[in-house]
Amino acid sequence: MRLAGQRTVPYRAPHRGFTLIELVITVALIGLLASAVLPLASMTIKREKESELRVALREIRTAIDSYKEASARGRVKVDVDTSGYPPDLKSLYAGVEDIGSPDKRMLYFMRRLPRDPFYPDGTASAEETWGLRSYASSPDAPQPGADVYDVYSLSTDKGLNGVRYREW
Repeated sequence: MRLAGQRTVPYRAPHRGFTLIELVITVALIGLLASAVLPLASMTIKREKESELRVALREIRTAIDSYKEASARGRVKVDVDTSGYPPDLKSLYAGVEDIGSPDKRMLYFMRRLPRDPFYPDGTASAEETWGLRSYASSPDAPQPGADVYDVYSLSTDKGLNGVRYREW
């Protein structure tokens, strides 16, 4: 009931939205969660790169061993005073002539040369990303030479296991 002369006050809905304090607390919580997630994300990325490095080293070293075996079987031309290991990494994927084949087919030891995932320059060729050790070089101080006996990463960083990548 409305009395005469009284005005009706329209009903106001309560204000909807967030207060400044609620927004500050929300932003602080998101920041806290993000600061906890970033180290995990960077460790995951490093672990993936380490896995790529392991696979690449295994692939290249297997190809080097296959080349050496082919040269020992007389399928690859080798000079008398050489070790029988490939002269460069390009020989592994570009191919060499199979001298044991009557039609002089090419022997390929890998499809492509993988890159070192820890090499900083993304524009460098895959061959430039690896350190080379020749057969005549000592394992403690690897040096390139007339052949490729082994490869190693040029990175000076340590892996998650505490071992430097060049020693893998």
